[in-house]
Amino acid sequence: MENIELTLKQQIIQQLNLEDITPDDIDTNAALFNEGLGLDSIDALELIVLLEKEYGLKVGDSRRGKEILFSVKSMADYIRENGKA
Repeated sequence: MENIELTLKQQIIQQLNLEDITPDDIDTNAALFNEGLGLDSIDALELIVLLEKEYGLKVGDSRRGKEILFSVKSMADYIRENGKA
């Protein structure tokens, strides 16, 4: 069975061009923004594009988007609940 968290980490690294970062460097439960990976609002837009392109999922409102994009785990949970994981 495919490990969606690992796949997501690889896709995030590729989508955001995070050089010198491996999937092992990304904590599945850690925040992606601020204290976590330190991503910003432009990165958030890139992650939304990733969800739409790879999984056919749209993020409706910004409050829900913050919950979905909080961590790799929250993104994986959203994909499992709403998409084709």
